[in-house]
Amino acid sequence: MNTSSCFRCARGFALLSVCLGALPPALAQMSTASASSASSTAAAPGPAASAAPEAPALPRWEAGGFGLVVSQQAYPGANQQVQRTLVLPYLIYRGEVLRSERGGAGLRAFKTDAFELDLGASAALGSSAKSIDARRGMPDLGTLVEVGPRLRWTLARHADGSRWRLDLPLRSVHDVTDGLQRRGATFEPELKWQGPMAGGFFVNTGLSAVLADRSLAQTFYGVDPSQATPNRPAYTARAGLLTWRLAGSLAWRMGTQWNAFTYARVDSVSGAANEASPLVRQTVGVSAGLGVSYAWQRSSLPAVD
Repeated sequence: MNTSSCFRCARGFALLSVCLGALPPALAQMSTASASSASSTAAAPGPAASAAPEAPALPRWEAGGFGLVVSQQAYPGANQQVQRTLVLPYLIYRGEVLRSERGGAGLRAFKTDAFELDLGASAALGSSAKSIDARRGMPDLGTLVEVGPRLRWTLARHADGSRWRLDLPLRSVHDVTDGLQRRGATFEPELKWQGPMAGGFFVNTGLSAVLADRSLAQTFYGVDPSQATPNRPAYTARAGLLTWRLAGSLAWRMGTQWNAFTYARVDSVSGAANEASPLVRQTVGVSAGLGVSYAWQRSSLPAVD
């Protein structure tokens, strides 16, 4: 395979990650089985205790589309929002090795009852410097794709299908809009709780600390002397804590093919390594979105857990 082909494959993988990354965790975790699954344990993501009703299996794959309206903080520490309306296709595949779900696509190396290791990718949409006063005259923040290993540790499973899990992803960050140029690396330990609720609802919550190397921190918070202004002095960013993050999503079933979902995320740069950057204009920021999805086709085969 030549360099051009490798680049096209990598870009396609990145774009798939962007599409999946816009879906909240609760949506991709939900069962899209028939209406007979509308019990309080319908969307249980893991093996439940024998006393609980057996949850219907998720399909091996499903394809469809979704629409999303979102108000997103431009970057952690920004005092401006970026509004987006997205209409995108999605493809979810739950195989033994290849996995493409919300949060990105990847290859699973191994899985036990308690631990899972995969090599995956996720992505985040960028922001134009023209729409952000603090970054006016500076480079845009491009669409970033993160690729690398992730260890998942299931801490506890409950009879109702809910579970506690610790995710430990270590990712290399690349800019899709700049020829996949490397921007740095992140490590984001995240404590998650997810589970079904009565009425066909599924909830996903997470608390994480996003750590970044100096290169990625400079991308977000560094100010080159040539870009300095009286209100924006030159600044060299440091490696360390990028932001604290609290996130949650809720999805609910509307028939056998339609789902609705909402999510919210709070980022705080309190105590972060670059809290003193002139590009940090407020400590706490909120991003939120609301959308619907339609499952056009799905496999009759069950997912591989």
